Amino acid sequence: MQIRIADRLRELMHEQGLNQVRLAEQTGIGQNTISAWLLGKKQPCIRSLWLLADYFQVSIDYLVGRSEII
Repeated sequence: MQIRIADRLRELMHEQGLNQVRLAEQTGIGQNTISAWLLGKKQPCIRSLWLLADYFQVSIDYLVGRSEII
């Protein structure tokens, strides 16, 4: 199974009209970290997945591509 965090994160950011800087401000996650995720250079830790899931009101399974259901 391929982890799809970058794709899902990009999609969610687009839906909400967010750029990396704004998402960083809203979540407290560094913009450089978000950039690395979107480029596929790094994967988020579980704490970051929790923050993203809560912020976007989706499941962690959705973020990582295990589920198509938000």
